[in-house]
Amino acid sequence: MRVLLRVLAPLLGFAVALVGVLVLLEVVAAWVRPDGTGGLVVPWPDWYATLARTTWTDAPVPGLAIGAAVLGLLLVLVGLLARRPDIAVDGPVPEITVITSPRVLARLVGRRVRSADDIAAASVTASRRRVAVAAEAWSDAGPELVDSVRARVEGLLDELPLHHRPRVTVTVRDRKGPR
Repeated sequence: MRVLLRVLAPLLGFAVALVGVLVLLEVVAAWVRPDGTGGLVVPWPDWYATLARTTWTDAPVPGLAIGAAVLGLLLVLVGLLARRPDIAVDGPVPEITVITSPRVLARLVGRRVRSADDIAAASVTASRRRVAVAAEAWSDAGPELVDSVRARVEGLLDELPLHHRPRVTVTVRDRKGPR
């Protein structure tokens, strides 16, 4: 949802800016040549005449009003559903709200995993619900390395006062080359 908002916000901003520029052009054109019969870019006299003849009960008006209301509600829902990806942490007292970012949690887990001697490299992604560790082991590492890495991550998560404990997934592959 946040990606959708990041795309929609500039597009809507550009549309509003374009309408503002068009209104500015029309106002300046009407001010410079007051006897002009039409608009400079937009045929606003024709639009005005058409809207003067249109009543609220004509066919397109209720449909357009309902469509605009539905579009507005959809935009409000998209804005409300685009939550921040912060991770809740239990504060020292209940009155204090503490949050951390997934990036900080991923860095903590990554440092803990990389501190092992049998791990050559590790990539960690974290979210509110899941911590995924992709580790590269030296070629002489044993098959129990997955359990060892999982235990390290679980130990770190036990030390942190997280409000909800994320699920941990660990994958380990051998690194080719000399140590």
